[in-house]
Amino acid sequence: MMTEQGVVSLKNVSWQREGKSILHNFSWNVTPNEHWVILGLNGSGKTSILQLLMGYQWASKGEIHVLDQKFGQANIPELRKSIGWVSASIDERYAARGRDTALDVVLSGKHASIGIYDKITSEDVSEATLLLQELKIEQLSGQRFSSLSQGEKRRVIIARALMAKPKILILDEPCNGLDIFSREQLLETIQSLAETKGGPTLLYVTHHIEEVVPAISHALLLNNGSIVAKGEKQSTLTEENLEKTFQLPLRLKWEEDRLWLSIQSKQTVTDDQK
Repeated sequence: MMTEQGVVSLKNVSWQREGKSILHNFSWNVTPNEHWVILGLNGSGKTSILQLLMGYQWASKGEIHVLDQKFGQANIPELRKSIGWVSASIDERYAARGRDTALDVVLSGKHASIGIYDKITSEDVSEATLLLQELKIEQLSGQRFSSLSQGEKRRVIIARALMAKPKILILDEPCNGLDIFSREQLLETIQSLAETKGGPTLLYVTHHIEEVVPAISHALLLNNGSIVAKGEKQSTLTEENLEKTFQLPLRLKWEEDRLWLSIQSKQTVTDDQK
């Protein structure tokens, strides 16, 4: 049984690359039944955290535990099988192949490969078909992945990530490149995933505050490799914390448990200070 700190635990982690400090004395815990958004500007350290969690980069110092396994002792390739990953870069790799159908892409998720190289059973096909149905894209099953819209591709990649029944699902800027209609469709899908009993822990990475769906329970705010704030969503996503994160004066408005951001002009800031 997973301990209370058994999803993700980073303790006093620092990471340097080519002599430059990327993350500084970084500590963060994700416990069961939490879903987190990771917010920050480009270059704030969001991708670096993901690379450390996946074992693609190694911390300069500190301790990392993922799913109760300590890095330095864990079998990292085996651990990765329990972590699903969704990003635009995976879309691009499949689109470049050209020949895979949506069903092929989902089936390849069983072994986390780009393409199918292992034996596929009838049970696998049934499972992949069910995932397409649950994500409301079963009609795309036989279509070539390269011919799908950006929003359709992203939902197929989510189905692929779920094929291995991951315990953690990383959504790395999943709405990148989507129009507003496709974005809202995808966010509905993510909300549904987060509400699924027994589903994976979501780690949602973005720099767009309006993508934080109601089911996201916690927030981690980053700036220049350091933590600005972390904790429960409502108490963490404040104007003060987000101004430090995005380095701009702003105003926030909550509507139906979603947060909307507006940037203040310099004139507005001056008037407020009078």
